[in-house]
Amino acid sequence: MGFLSDNLKAVRQTIPVGVKLVVVSKYRPLEQLEECYAAGERVFAESRPLEFESKAKALPGDIEWHFIGHLQTNKLRHVLPYAALVQSVDSGHLLDAIQRYSASNGLKTGVLLEVHIGRELTKQGFAPEQVLELVCGPVASGTYPDVTVRGLMGMASHTDDSARIEADFALLEGLFREIRSRCPALTDFDQLSMGMSDDYPIALRHSATMVRIGSAIFENDNEA
Repeated sequence: MGFLSDNLKAVRQTIPVGVKLVVVSKYRPLEQLEECYAAGERVFAESRPLEFESKAKALPGDIEWHFIGHLQTNKLRHVLPYAALVQSVDSGHLLDAIQRYSASNGLKTGVLLEVHIGRELTKQGFAPEQVLELVCGPVASGTYPDVTVRGLMGMASHTDDSARIEADFALLEGLFREIRSRCPALTDFDQLSMGMSDDYPIALRHSATMVRIGSAIFENDNEA
């Protein structure tokens, strides 16, 4: 089937049983997603609402779609009807809007709360202390009945310093474990999404339950 199936096989061999591979297909043509689908992949992630909606409508219905980009509240209609998981809920304002939309449209929406763990100021997300307060407060008390907060998502600092990346993932792992310990009633809070093509082996050492892989799958090292 070509280099995509070879790349997928190579990536799969590095991911332990029980960890979900999320194929980051943003900006990729439908033909490449179809090839991944034919190779057995069923979980894809997109970051732009209109592209997300278009691909979800065009491709087979058994695909599990994840949204991983910054989501504006006026774009919810392009994402929530098709999303198995919105990984990038980065504010209480967005969480409130997802609850309202879900309630009005008969949806139960799964989300991850994005935590700002990297050192770049431009990254989105909650501060760790904000997440702890939100999950063990309003979320645990039932403020969002039509939203299921499944866990946390984060992106490590963009750096070649593996110690810095390790520290970022360790912070997120510690926060995830603390929330699970403090709020045991949240039985659906069981997902930790971290690690991309360049750093996912480090994320796996820190209890990632899903990794988001794009370039390692879609880039052809054999091209001239």
